[in-house]
Amino acid sequence: MKKFLPLILLTGFTTPAFADITQTMSSSVQLSTAAAATQVNRIGTTYSVSGSGVDTSYTSGGSAVSDGIGSLTVSSGVGAIPSIEATQKTAGNSFTFSQSFTQGDAISSSAPTTGAVANYSDITSTASGTAGDLAGTVTTNGGLTVVAGGAGTVATGQFVTTLSID
Repeated sequence: MKKFLPLILLTGFTTPAFADITQTMSSSVQLSTAAAATQVNRIGTTYSVSGSGVDTSYTSGGSAVSDGIGSLTVSSGVGAIPSIEATQKTAGNSFTFSQSFTQGDAISSSAPTTGAVANYSDITSTASGTAGDLAGTVTTNGGLTVVAGGAGTVATGQFVTTLSID
């Protein structure tokens, strides 16, 4: 009997384990069709001149202008580069001359049409999606059915199960 006493004491003083078990299961389907969209970024006209050791001249209104850089003429948002003449100030001396011009986009009188190429330098145009056969179902047992649609559509089916033991 003395041999069984430690065994009896251990089983008598142990507590039962209690655990809460929670399980959740979730099914979902998400369907979407893209809308038509056009995004444009109009760039402006820029003109710059830099230099040293040069004489410049340009003609404005029929008169010659010395040591000038000209002027940028803008009509309907489109610039025209001025005609400038640069000559070395002193023969044999060093000189630098730089001129740059970026032609800007004309101002459009109407909104761009989706898919059409407009008169802008930076344009992104996306046609609308076509649902076609786009479909999705969730059955009573959590099963998913997702059917692809046409261009510009997204169908997503998801099944999530979570098991928690506290």
